[in-house]
Amino acid sequence: METTPEQVYALAFGAHPDDVELSIGATLLKIIGEGRRVAVCDLTRGEMGTSGTAESRKLEAAEAARLMGYSTRETLDLGDSRLFYNEENLHALIRVIRRFRPFVVFANPPEERHPDHPKASRLVTDAVYYAGLRQLETLYEGRVQEAWRPQHLLYYIQYKQLPPNLIVDVSGTFEESRKGIRAFASQFWQEGDGSRPATLIKRKEFLGSLEARARSLGEQIGTLYGEGLLTPSTTAISSFTATFPEPRHQ
Repeated sequence: METTPEQVYALAFGAHPDDVELSIGATLLKIIGEGRRVAVCDLTRGEMGTSGTAESRKLEAAEAARLMGYSTRETLDLGDSRLFYNEENLHALIRVIRRFRPFVVFANPPEERHPDHPKASRLVTDAVYYAGLRQLETLYEGRVQEAWRPQHLLYYIQYKQLPPNLIVDVSGTFEESRKGIRAFASQFWQEGDGSRPATLIKRKEFLGSLEARARSLGEQIGTLYGEGLLTPSTTAISSFTATFPEPRHQ
């Protein structure tokens, strides 16, 4: 299979900067630790957020990318709270998919509290399919892009505690993944933040709740920490014993 210099194993989309870090940061670090390249694409600049500005969030997103070790991070600027399903936005995502040619795509879940999240989920879901249509033409840097359809689409879990189809053991990367979240300093509670505007994610307890969820998911698979994923279709098994291996310790 022909590869390109920008090709990645996994491409993680988020409606806003920090969506990815909050939801699957430890999974992305696990993939990177297994020697694979990861790219992140934020659909908006997060400019409508109560805390921070588009400029400060841009700097924070760049710092998170550096700390996490992504191969690249893109921002499409499709409009925070104006993330509409239209041909222009759909083609913007198709261009990103065809540019990075990922095998795995991560996306916001179809059901969520923030209206931008399910909108982003639908855009990514459809773009993953349409990116594989040879008759649909897109241009990047003046050149016609080749069709490319990722092999796997997975939705991460955000605010709503949706029951996962898959749980990733992230015991070895969870603590390290917190550095990606802390890079978004404007969005989360800091010492001396009492006078700042209160938001759901800026509560002092919020980051602790993420750890509690990771511990709960880890408990379900007999590990310290876990991150949950949803699948849009039935998962195929090619190697039964690789999927269901014998335990290392009896």
